Amino acid sequence: MAADGVIRVVLADDQDLVRAGFRVILESEPGVRVVAEARDGAAAVAAVAEHRPDVVCLDVQMPGVDGLEAARRITATDDPPAVLVLTTFDTDEYLFDALAAGASGFLLKNASPEKLIEAVRTVAAGDALLSPDVTRRVISRATTASVPVVTPAAEPPTVSTEPCAAPVPGLTERETEVLRLLGRGLSNAEIARLLFVGDATVKTHVSNVLQKLGLRDRIQAVVWAYENGVVRSGD
Repeated sequence: MAADGVIRVVLADDQDLVRAGFRVILESEPGVRVVAEARDGAAAVAAVAEHRPDVVCLDVQMPGVDGLEAARRITATDDPPAVLVLTTFDTDEYLFDALAAGASGFLLKNASPEKLIEAVRTVAAGDALLSPDVTRRVISRATTASVPVVTPAAEPPTVSTEPCAAPVPGLTERETEVLRLLGRGLSNAEIARLLFVGDATVKTHVSNVLQKLGLRDRIQAVVWAYENGVVRSGD
């Protein structure tokens, strides 16, 4: 984020009217500025390299390099921006391909302007956009698929299938508890209320969990928690 606290955004969509609409919505919000637009994935990758934004909003279906491939290229760079995938199509294929490509958020284009602004602010802050519906679908895929939805940066340790019976190796008891609550889809504010601590303390715990387990974001933390028995369906 810029020194003045402004969230810098790159918009990528092959439809001029869609980009124009998103620009109007985002720039109506104080502290958000669109620094570049792109009509395809290749142009989006170039715009990110030139402008170093905090967030890039990517359409999925674009000519040439599509949004998913652009997300892969962008998230593979050093210090990449957060990627927010925007699509007209609410399909599991797009959702999981976007997450696997490194996206931190997934939003339908028919969402309200308030939801778009909230999504940009959420991913810019380093959090993943996990709506309850998306969380359920990620958990369902993680607990039934033979192949993990995401691949952590480091090999995770084996943990007990009994939720929070003992701390996850490498995590403190409190970090394990935070991981369990993340796995249930709770926000930082909800976790803070349950644990009677401040939001900043929870954010620190979340950062520690992600770093120690070699995970990219909260979405990977949810999947990891279910795949490793920290949380089980029905908890």
